[in-house]
Amino acid sequence: MNFNQHHQTIMYKNIWNKSVLFLLFFLFAFAKGNAQILEPVKWTAKIEKKAGNNAVLIFDGTIEKDWHMYSQFTPEGGPLALEITFKNQKGNYNLVGKAKEGKTKTAFNDVFGVNETFFEGKAHIEQEITIINPNLKTVDVDFDFQVCKEVCINSNKKFSIAIPSTFKMSEVPVVAEAKKDETKVDGLAVDTIKPVAVDTVKTQVKTAPAAISAQEEVPALASSSRSLWSIFFLAFLGGFAALFTPCVFPMIPMTVSFFTKQSKSRAKGIRNAIIYGLSIIAIYVVLGLLVTKIFGADALNALSTDVWFNLIFFIILIVFATSFLGAFEIMLPNSWANKADQQADRGGIIGILFMALALAIVSFSCTGPIVGTLLVEAASNGGIAPIVGMLGFSSALALPFMLFAMFPGWLNSLPKSGGWLNTVKVVLGFLELALAFKFLSNADLVLQLHLLEREVFLAIWIAIFGTLAFYLFGKITLPHDSPSNHISVGRLSFGLLVLTFTIYLIPGLWGAPLKLISAFPPPMQYSESPLGLGVSTASIGSNVGEIKGLPDGAELGPHGIMVFHDFEDGVAYAKSINKPIMLDFTGYACVNCRKMENNVWSDPAVLPILKNDVVLISLYVDDKRELPKEEQFVTKSGDKIITVGDKWTDFMISKYKTNTQPLYVITDLEGNNLNTSKPTISYVSTEEYLHWLKEGIGNFK
Repeated sequence: MNFNQHHQTIMYKNIWNKSVLFLLFFLFAFAKGNAQILEPVKWTAKIEKKAGNNAVLIFDGTIEKDWHMYSQFTPEGGPLALEITFKNQKGNYNLVGKAKEGKTKTAFNDVFGVNETFFEGKAHIEQEITIINPNLKTVDVDFDFQVCKEVCINSNKKFSIAIPSTFKMSEVPVVAEAKKDETKVDGLAVDTIKPVAVDTVKTQVKTAPAAISAQEEVPALASSSRSLWSIFFLAFLGGFAALFTPCVFPMIPMTVSFFTKQSKSRAKGIRNAIIYGLSIIAIYVVLGLLVTKIFGADALNALSTDVWFNLIFFIILIVFATSFLGAFEIMLPNSWANKADQQADRGGIIGILFMALALAIVSFSCTGPIVGTLLVEAASNGGIAPIVGMLGFSSALALPFMLFAMFPGWLNSLPKSGGWLNTVKVVLGFLELALAFKFLSNADLVLQLHLLEREVFLAIWIAIFGTLAFYLFGKITLPHDSPSNHISVGRLSFGLLVLTFTIYLIPGLWGAPLKLISAFPPPMQYSESPLGLGVSTASIGSNVGEIKGLPDGAELGPHGIMVFHDFEDGVAYAKSINKPIMLDFTGYACVNCRKMENNVWSDPAVLPILKNDVVLISLYVDDKRELPKEEQFVTKSGDKIITVGDKWTDFMISKYKTNTQPLYVITDLEGNNLNTSKPTISYVSTEEYLHWLKEGIGNFK
């Protein structure tokens, strides 16, 4: 081989190696770019024949580890609930009842202030239909849902389920439209929540962005087991409080003395007391079981967001509180107690069981309000929560009877009955009164009446706890209080604690976040002054968010940051003042978007930058307003872009190769990324977000 041939061979090899390297680099870049298009839920669908012309549509979703998908039952005002749309229903088939869901979990979301229901691991949904068109070939169904981990994804899944030729369908006469095209499925339970129009929701989110309370970062959702443990603990505290009421406390030494004296040996007395305690537990657990069976596990959770449910329990808790305060006593019929006493005389295990039942009946005037409140709270969690709640309550109630029977000498250390027992009862009455207004607030929020906004709610709580403090200091007396010339050190200490809490609530009237009670009052946006402390309402235009002096298209966003919701308006303004652009791909129902705004944007080091150094453009991917017909289009992949949210989702995916929210991008005036190491960022710590912000702004020329 001569020199030219050898040189040519080497040249070809270099070209080949470079081509291979370039190809590998291209494939890697392509894979990396597309790795961000996440699809955490994989779906399958099928149809199964039932009797006659009925069939069941079955949808199964496999959810990736650590992700969760929100159920149909997640209430308005929370994360984005699953929406099921039956596209070709009219004239082809009717829905039989509501869509049923498989196993779900429920946890309180302190960002939105609602009990959200969600799937983990697997999602199973069934919908029965009656086919009225024997020539129907497919059932077309759309799922719109939100799935979250550190980020949230709004997804759409379209199903076209073929009807097998083996299905023999007869023609069914179409009944006159008794039901208007039932395209949206709300869930197994009847949904009485009035839906809020999309435009209304958008206005509410716009009008309330400022000064949302900065909360500690917590996992997006608590596990179901953790939630049940918290219910058990709270119920146990409720049972412990019930012990120190006038109806129960005097029964402890009387009952223990009965067992120790009537039993032939100490061992038998202990055994009988233990059976007595276990009988108390059994009675209350059966009560929780009955509540769960009568209403149904899923229906209980659905009821918790129902207007009438909240109003009825507001009235019930007001009655309970009034009873505890001494206006009257709630008692079960005397005949019940007499019959239980008669059966208790039979002796043996059956007699002991009826003794426990007699205690439950006789003490109902004190324990009933506590049990009722616990059942209401547990019911809002659904599932077996009422059973767990009654287990916790009854365990605390039964434990002293068993312990004092084992160690009767301890009875001498018990404080004597007296006026302090009524004080405990009154304190519980004040607490029930405060809790009652939480249920009234829930109903007001659902109906969007704005009658019990945040300031009014806090004013009521300040009045309740302030009055309780005066009561504990002896400045107020109630009907069943014993006369006293002094107060104990314990009562004084508790009074000071209540007074401190009352004073803590007062700044909340002017927009303080009140982290200690963030789960109870209405959210900051549901307020007479959503802009928080120090912002004069005189500067607000006809609509909250339209602040005088702001450029066209701008509004006041979270923490008083100026924000645009239209991309073109935001870019035009950025060019006019020569500042970099920060794109915020977000969602009205995005949990982690709110957490970033609450926890990170509110940071003293971050907030001035967002207010002064960038032009913020927030684009809502779940904005359901339809685009004008001339602006609707079909993407290259065949997806129809119909709504404003569709438009921003397509922009995010096509431009930044991701479908997750929150997503933040800093660009120059031509749309070029300013962050070289991390072009986009999502749900991160304050430190990382601040570093990313400074890097992007520093690269702006």
